Amino acid sequence: MSDDRGEATPGRRGGRGARERILRAADRLFYAEGINATGMERLTDVAQVSKRTFYQHFPSKNALVEEYLHRLDTIAAPPRERALARDDLLPRDRLLALFALFAADPAGPATGEARLRGCPFHNAAVETAGTVPAVERAVVRHKEAFTRLLTETAQAAGATDPAALGRQLAVLFEGATALATSLNDPAPLADARAAAAVLIDTARARPERAG
Repeated sequence: MSDDRGEATPGRRGGRGARERILRAADRLFYAEGINATGMERLTDVAQVSKRTFYQHFPSKNALVEEYLHRLDTIAAPPRERALARDDLLPRDRLLALFALFAADPAGPATGEARLRGCPFHNAAVETAGTVPAVERAVVRHKEAFTRLLTETAQAAGATDPAALGRQLAVLFEGATALATSLNDPAPLADARAAAAVLIDTARARPERAG
């Protein structure tokens, strides 16, 4: 393997699997440490590739950010949003499961290693601040699809105006996750869950159906 000058670089590999290693490194680092805080040196070290190999697969770091978000949309939704796809829960319970506390969540405000990171799409929007149009489009596309899924689930839960309930729950979820991330405290999620239960039950006029 060689570095940017064509010299041997111990511990770094190119060839087969390099692209996937770069993407796995991005999945881990962009979410846990932040897009802006993750420099090229950190990325290539974790992916075990040289910068030359990196640029053979991605023309820029922004291109990698775009692919990172695309993978989140097509391979696996952000962890909390996966609740909406659970077929073991009734629709009302799927909506409330969005606000569930995870075992990995810190118990309260903390300064240690455990940190709430919130929605990766929201994080990307904040970090790029509208300067990367492709990222902005990916974020808008994801948020619109998320709201549509909330609306469909609200309809299955028996909401008389599922579109309105879907929008309300989207606002509640986005606000709760952003505040929980800022405070590094999951308490806002518990408060939001209680508020969501009131919204859902007020909006329902008929028993929910499975599916």
